Amino acid sequence: MYTGFVVFKRFAVIYQAKKVQRMRTRITELLGIDYPIIQGGMHYVGFAELAAAVSNAGGLGTITGLTQKSAEDLRNEIRKCKAMTDKPFAVNLTFLPSLATPDYPGYVKVIVEEGVTVVETAGRNPQQVMPALKEAGVKVIHKCTSVRHSLKAQSIGCDAVSVDGFECGGHPGEDDVPNFILLPRAADELEIPIVASGGMADGRSLVAALALGADGINMGTRFMATQEAPCHQNVKEALIAATELDTRLVMRPLRNTERVLNNSAAQKLLEKEINLGDKIKIDDVLDQVAGVYPKVMLDGEMEAGVWSCGMVVGLINDIPSCKDLIERTMVEAKSILEKRSQQVSI
Repeated sequence: MYTGFVVFKRFAVIYQAKKVQRMRTRITELLGIDYPIIQGGMHYVGFAELAAAVSNAGGLGTITGLTQKSAEDLRNEIRKCKAMTDKPFAVNLTFLPSLATPDYPGYVKVIVEEGVTVVETAGRNPQQVMPALKEAGVKVIHKCTSVRHSLKAQSIGCDAVSVDGFECGGHPGEDDVPNFILLPRAADELEIPIVASGGMADGRSLVAALALGADGINMGTRFMATQEAPCHQNVKEALIAATELDTRLVMRPLRNTERVLNNSAAQKLLEKEINLGDKIKIDDVLDQVAGVYPKVMLDGEMEAGVWSCGMVVGLINDIPSCKDLIERTMVEAKSILEKRSQQVSI
């Protein structure tokens, strides 16, 4: 028997004793998940093991499509994930400048054939893949760093947007607008559900995101420091050791800004940016950015190159299981909602 049912304007929390059973928001209803928590797509981190663990814990796990070198490799990874969970999970497809164009039609074909129900797109406009995905009934969440891009995503038929504030790891865009401003601006303009991405780590993050107009949260860096994350222990220890002051923005002169954890490779890249000025080209920084993720994430070579990390690293102090992380996030969120309602009177 439920001992509580708390209903708010945009979401409802159902709980029993100290364990939250469900939180209903537009994003949980859209995706068929228990909790409004999504694991973001991360290069050489978003494998089946992590995606399945997040989905089994009630969130939405995500396989990173382009980490798989071919469409058939992606098929194998999807099947591996399906063998580990019967819950919904997503596949991330990122459209960014690259030296060799990936086989996007092949990846989409596999996603559809394997019955994946959710796709997270990122980078450039995903319009080229929308017809095939929508015809198959796949829900599409597009990652956006601005209101104008979010409105475009809505106009081409995306089912939701993941709004990335300036705090986020990876590519925060070029507008430098943090989530405290970006989320309510997006909520004012959009009709489709919004997922808050960037700076999300715990129950406080979730409650704050909901208050600012989001329907759920996307956690990337935080999920890297979990037991099931398949990245090297050196990566996890680096995240625990770092503070919110230990990220850097690189490739700004190329208008391909990336937030990364500070290391010797980041410093070398920033020095090149200063020395080369407006003459800098992508070829000048390939030593620091190309092909480094397997070396960092799998082999633990922490100085091999630059790698994405959000400012939320300052809130990471342990390496829990995905189940423990999600459950404590929900319990903390419930506690905050209850306590604040008692402490504040209007």
